[in-house]
Amino acid sequence: MSFFGLTCTRNRETEFERKLRANDREYNLSFKYATNGIKTSKYNFFTFLPLNLFEQFQRIANVYFLFLLLLQVIPQISSLSWFTTVVPLVLVLAVTAAKDATDDINRHRSDNRVNNRKVQVLIDGKLCSERWMDVQVGDIIKLESNQFITADLLLLSSSEPLNLVYIETAELDGETNLKVRQALTVTGALGDDISRLAGFNGEVSCEPPNNRLDHFTGTLLFGDHKFSLDNGKILLRGCTLRNTHWCYGLVLFGGPDTKLMQNCGKNIFKRTSIDRLMNVLVLCIFGVLALMCAVLAVGNLLWEINKGYQFNIFLPRQEDSGASLSAFLTFWSYVIILNTVVPISLYVSVEIIRLGNSFYIDWDRKMYDACSDTPAEARTTTLNEELGQIKYIFSDKTGTLTQNIMTFNKCSINGKTYGDVYDYLGQRLDVTKNTEVVDFSFNPLADPKFSFHDHSLVEAVKLGIPEVQGFFRLLALCHTVMAEENKEDDLAYQAQSPDEGALVTAARNFGFVFRSRTPESITIVEMGKQQHYELLAILDFNNVRKRMSVIVRSPEGRVSLYCKGADTVIFERLHPSCRKLMEVTTEHLNEFAGDGLRTLALAYKDVDEEFFSTWKQQHHEASTALEDREAQLDKLFEEMETDLLLLGATAIEDKLQDGVPQTIEQLSKADIKIWVLTGDKQETAENIGYSCNLLREEMNEVFVISGNTPEEVKQQLRSAWMTMKPDMAEGMVFLPEKILGKRGSALKDDVVAGEYGLVINGNSLAYALEDSMELEFLWTACMCQAVICCRVTPLQKAQVVELVKKYKKAVTLAIGDGANDVSMIKAAHIGVGISGQEGMQAVSSSDYSFAQFRFLQRLLLVHGRWSYLRMCKFLSYFFYKNFTFTFVHFWFAFFCGFSAQTVYDEWFITLYNLVYTALPVLGLSLFDQDVNDVWSFQHPQLYIPGQLNLYFSKMAFFKCALYSGFSSLILFFIPYAAMSDTMRQDGNDLGDYQSFAVVTQTCLLFTVCIQLSLEMTYWTAVNTLFVVGSLVLYFVVTFTMYSNGMFRLFPSAFSFIGTARNTMNQPNVWLTILLTSILCVLPVLAYRFLAIQLWPTINDKVMFKARQAKSAPLPPSKRTRIRRGSSRRSGYAFSHAQGYGELVTSRRFLRRPAVSHSTYFTPMKSSPGFIIPMGRSAGYSPTEGPHNTKAQDMEVTSLQMYRTIQDHAL
Repeated sequence: MSFFGLTCTRNRETEFERKLRANDREYNLSFKYATNGIKTSKYNFFTFLPLNLFEQFQRIANVYFLFLLLLQVIPQISSLSWFTTVVPLVLVLAVTAAKDATDDINRHRSDNRVNNRKVQVLIDGKLCSERWMDVQVGDIIKLESNQFITADLLLLSSSEPLNLVYIETAELDGETNLKVRQALTVTGALGDDISRLAGFNGEVSCEPPNNRLDHFTGTLLFGDHKFSLDNGKILLRGCTLRNTHWCYGLVLFGGPDTKLMQNCGKNIFKRTSIDRLMNVLVLCIFGVLALMCAVLAVGNLLWEINKGYQFNIFLPRQEDSGASLSAFLTFWSYVIILNTVVPISLYVSVEIIRLGNSFYIDWDRKMYDACSDTPAEARTTTLNEELGQIKYIFSDKTGTLTQNIMTFNKCSINGKTYGDVYDYLGQRLDVTKNTEVVDFSFNPLADPKFSFHDHSLVEAVKLGIPEVQGFFRLLALCHTVMAEENKEDDLAYQAQSPDEGALVTAARNFGFVFRSRTPESITIVEMGKQQHYELLAILDFNNVRKRMSVIVRSPEGRVSLYCKGADTVIFERLHPSCRKLMEVTTEHLNEFAGDGLRTLALAYKDVDEEFFSTWKQQHHEASTALEDREAQLDKLFEEMETDLLLLGATAIEDKLQDGVPQTIEQLSKADIKIWVLTGDKQETAENIGYSCNLLREEMNEVFVISGNTPEEVKQQLRSAWMTMKPDMAEGMVFLPEKILGKRGSALKDDVVAGEYGLVINGNSLAYALEDSMELEFLWTACMCQAVICCRVTPLQKAQVVELVKKYKKAVTLAIGDGANDVSMIKAAHIGVGISGQEGMQAVSSSDYSFAQFRFLQRLLLVHGRWSYLRMCKFLSYFFYKNFTFTFVHFWFAFFCGFSAQTVYDEWFITLYNLVYTALPVLGLSLFDQDVNDVWSFQHPQLYIPGQLNLYFSKMAFFKCALYSGFSSLILFFIPYAAMSDTMRQDGNDLGDYQSFAVVTQTCLLFTVCIQLSLEMTYWTAVNTLFVVGSLVLYFVVTFTMYSNGMFRLFPSAFSFIGTARNTMNQPNVWLTILLTSILCVLPVLAYRFLAIQLWPTINDKVMFKARQAKSAPLPPSKRTRIRRGSSRRSGYAFSHAQGYGELVTSRRFLRRPAVSHSTYFTPMKSSPGFIIPMGRSAGYSPTEGPHNTKAQDMEVTSLQMYRTIQDHAL
């Protein structure tokens, strides 16, 4: 589990250069460098209450309700009891404070867990166990194998030969393969001698704290000599020490100054777009409220002047109280009465709804990963509805889209393909978990984790076919892998790229086992027989060559060159006799690439001894040249790598996580744009882009931005948008104003003909993100269907997210699984962490987490869309019912002399939002859904209205307010007119104030319940119980409170004695309730009927289809196999790194001596189960058709099929 904290900030003078001295704390303390402790918590025991209340009262609504409470304690203006406001306010503050306290307690625990970890520190000549938080700059610490690196260290010495250490950087860059670091020779001589280490007083001058993970500059002054320091000598916090017994390091940066923490980004308080809209609407409502109160205050002034004197006899005025004072007090009285336009129960209900929808995510079994026993988790409860409005997804690659596991999948050897499985009719079968695997029991050195399904390949190896054995011999010899053997026959490979590890493991299982290497030799076991090959030269990889070769001398004395690399460069160097084999192999490579596999070609040649001797002498001279060394070596490599003989090709699968292509396809249908931001190499990222269907061969063009200067990047960007928008003038100057439009408006997408992709590397992205070019980059990228940014730093990931947020005004989501993704997870509106192989740092900083990328489509298309839909319905209905409730007071004011008399009973006002309408609206907001999850997946375009804010916006709010005004007019004037001159059956007057109040509030409750029923599209027993139960509860409470018994107990509190009983027994009252309810909802029914008939939305169409299909079984969703017929191929070279060949042959890569090798091998016999080969090479075809025929017509993906579907098809 990852344990690294978040960024903590300190106020300190800007640092331009760091100077420190080893083992001298007094000297280093004078610079006031940060210690290694971190602090991410916000509060402590004493500051929690004041700080938390201060934060909560920054919300406008809380200040407003506090102001109302103060008004209600003034008797002259309050017509409502104080408890109607104080109870809900205290409840909201308490619930929010409890949640904030819980979150901060978790942060305290995380900080303590990190800060209290132990490490051995050299103090006063002794190794002492110290807490991480007590480690200081300039300390020398000792680390042991599998320990996390405590701080950013200068490596001093290690237990390995030549002072090498092996580190895993998964928490930093997402790569799980090991990296090598090497100490200076002068410090390596210190070894583990404590006395010498304690006497080390070297002085380091280096760069100040920064976030560049791949760069470090500094110098070490030791004795009378100065030594240069670079990134290869630095161990960064966040890495893990592997396969190294011990090492010593000098602390350069601690705590918040470490590169890991510098890349973590700031903690940002995230708020949804609906929250931001609510703030605007609340301000508007306050303005309307002030206007209404002012109108009524003026009305009171005029009434007092014109009519007030007539009431002085039985309502005498107080001394010094004139009409103006009465109007002033009336203004504030109506502020209290009309405050229900924004009731505090709104915020209580919103928090409950968000909490409930968060539980749905936590409880969703379809988002539970059984393999890792990891459920989905909503780590925040405030962003659920934002999940239904995502427009841009920013994804990491390694560990997020892929499993970061390379597997040997297929191969082509001497014109035959291996790896597919066929039935007895010659039909290719899909490989599943139940497919029989090859039995490698004949090989005691085989890796038990390796699996292969084509039995014919192992049979070909056993039969001794020269080309097949030569193929695997090449894989066992041509690489830079290091072998470890902790115990006899227990091999473990350390590869600097996962591709190499997969290929060497494949050769190992098929009987060609790489055992060990020295700078001069390679030892392998060939079909049970141990062989030693003399390593004569390694022709190393670089980005231009895209291949690597080894020259070896076999035990028989024959000199051979083995080469592997990208097929395009290998084929150029083949002997003319291989032309026909090359054509066949090309077809196989196209087929492999069509399946999204990473391919490379293998070739060899025998080298003449005399030619090699001459070449070797030239190679030595070139490698020691002081000028043009690289050019001379490249020329020699070209001379050697000619007239090669083709052996075949391999196909490696960089295993995508389950369901990644389908998920990307679904999200694309939902008009969500996906950008991949990865630290991987460009070619690797491109290949994954094709594999997961993000990039497609059907695209018109995929632009590659790889300029090394700002001018080159600008020219490449301009060339890209000129290609997509050829109608633009060739020499047009790019003006941001033409694209951005009015200041503050969102950057609009331009419609382009065709589909395009964009790939940009980290160096070019640094220029593209500059102020002068960022808009041009964003505009170009947004015209593309897919964008891949490779070789990017964690900070650049966050910068890209911020750029889109700034100019697109769209909702963004970032998803990743490593510490290198934390900055973009924090920067995006929504952060999703995947609990994978790279620790839990991303999860700890995320808003939502789960184990597989495929769960993202369910999170967005189901939970997100439902949450957004429910929240929008809730807000629309909530504003409707409260506006309607409040506006009736406004109309009543014109009939009560503007006296601030309430139209309803005080108890009804108190219970209206808390009891009578609370449960029905919660039922709507927690259980409603337009269509179920199956239909949501089948029609992902249902997600698009959320991106466009169609369900709730300023216009929707304005319509809601108008409709509420209409309903309030009906609710006031129909009962008023019906009861004005009405008599009860016993002859008494029915038109008194109390009877009118009961009838009006009953009409209101029936109307809002019917309106809610119309809003509800998914009825459950709970919903029904809430709606019917609320009406029943209203009558029970009303008859109880208006009974004789309650009046006798509390005469001043329950003054409506007998009103309910005397009113509800009149038939004309029920007729009034029926008429009022029908008139209120009739416009809604009419509008919805016409809208569905004339302007149906996508929701209306899908809901209609769902109702039609209810009686029939739902058709299974189409799962078209995602395949791209393509000529695009990748090679081994694409994920390799330059310089490892030199490291192998320079004796700097030596490991500890391996244990004695065993060559136990079972006799080479064909097992009975292998009599009938089932692979391609068997040559068996009952249909007499070739197995390797290339498909004439490219298979159409379901994404393409979707793009041809017109809306009217729904």
